[in-house]
Amino acid sequence: MGANEELRRKINAYLAQWDSIKPTRSALAAAADDILEWKAFYGKAALWEKPPLLITATLDDGWGHGIQLIQHFADAAGVKVISLGLLQDVETIVAACQTQKPNLLGLTVLQFDTEEQLSHISRTKPKYTQIVAGGPVFSADPDLAKRTGVDFVAGNAADFWRFLLGYAFMD
Repeated sequence: MGANEELRRKINAYLAQWDSIKPTRSALAAAADDILEWKAFYGKAALWEKPPLLITATLDDGWGHGIQLIQHFADAAGVKVISLGLLQDVETIVAACQTQKPNLLGLTVLQFDTEEQLSHISRTKPKYTQIVAGGPVFSADPDLAKRTGVDFVAGNAADFWRFLLGYAFMD
């Protein structure tokens, strides 16, 4: 079994466990740590031959707990991550997307007043960059993602891993 198939199996094993229980934040972090330790022991591994690039940022989140967890899970899956940081403005995010040309843009969104910002990012980012977002605003307004051009909403880190397991991109 190749390294990426074994990594896929290990991630799926955690996801299967989480189907019956809701893991705590520390249990989620421990799972990602376990995967990272396994990768270090067996050599670098990713779910893809050439890993995708993910840029992350928050629009209105000054704490960044969610985006930190997603970055950790992305790293465990073998995604290359560039973090722009917390409380980034639209111009900084769009400029980074145009310069770095990421496959994915990960955003944390907490407030309803970011709808215009999300729409602007969606319209001006490179066409091939998919937006993966999370935050309570998407639960409160299930149509927000569609209205603003967000490609995938991750309700939690497990959703993000499920997204990555099915993710295919063009090199």
